[in-house]
Amino acid sequence: MITYKESGVDVDAGNELVNKIKPLSSSIGGFSGLCAVPVEYTQPVLVSSTDGVGTKLLIALKTKRYDTIGTDLVAMCVNDILCSGAKPLFFLDYMACGKLSVDTATKMIEGIHKACKEADCILLGGETAEMPGMYDVGKYDLAGFAVGVVEKEKIIGGYTVQDGDVIMGLRSSGLHSNGFSLVRAILTKVYGDNYFEKVPESLLDMIMEPTKIYADSIKKILHLSGIRGISHITGGGLLGNVHRSIPKMKKAVIQSSKLPKLPIMDWIKLNGDLSDAEMYKTFNCGIGMTLVVNRNITSEICEILGDEVVNIGHIESRDFEDVHVEILT
Repeated sequence: MITYKESGVDVDAGNELVNKIKPLSSSIGGFSGLCAVPVEYTQPVLVSSTDGVGTKLLIALKTKRYDTIGTDLVAMCVNDILCSGAKPLFFLDYMACGKLSVDTATKMIEGIHKACKEADCILLGGETAEMPGMYDVGKYDLAGFAVGVVEKEKIIGGYTVQDGDVIMGLRSSGLHSNGFSLVRAILTKVYGDNYFEKVPESLLDMIMEPTKIYADSIKKILHLSGIRGISHITGGGLLGNVHRSIPKMKKAVIQSSKLPKLPIMDWIKLNGDLSDAEMYKTFNCGIGMTLVVNRNITSEICEILGDEVVNIGHIESRDFEDVHVEILT
């Protein structure tokens, strides 16, 4: 007779994990999670997003830095729904692995819970799947799913963007969770195949700095009239994301000299011998989110958000042959 455990799935370990994380949320352990739509909304529209952390997870696993990857996971999903002006309501996670380590999984989920509190949303539940044969021992994958709510008449979609509107950038905390296949290639070039054993802790700290969650910052300014569009700078970098919050016949003109200077970006560019174009289409280059706003409210946004926000450009009309995002030196 062959048991389920002998075939590679330890149900007892899964139950132990559930018991360890149950104190984080009252809905953990049930078949589903329930969340009421706040009563103050007259025409509530639900906003959702799903994402992962990419190959940043490989570095986290190799270096045993499990506690902050949960922040990355929540941030990648929550920051997306903020672009519609939504308030995050709840978050669900999915964790898959070849062999479940209760301690490793607990640290990751504790990080997710902590990040949900920062985003002011509920960790409503999730799924942990042990799949030998699909994943090797020690290998994990993480995915997340966030849902928020916004009043229908207050949805931010970039529809009213006008020429002369200002592009304001919210500073990033670092690389966030994009471009890590290139980051790992550069680490291999500099330190060899076993780079994770040789990278200085100071550099590793910068590389693994968790993605900033912008829920509180966006919440502070949503009452202002004149916020036309919001973009989360994720995969595709500045070039691939800023234009997603503006109409097709408009273009974003960004001044590179106004982008924040981050040591990790300088290290990546230098050691990867990357062109400016490659940086702009891969990394956030110091800007985690952009706001397209009426120029009349820029001073008020600066007063509210302080040093977190910088003016980086403006909106112009574009011809069909023009680029959507132009970065000037």
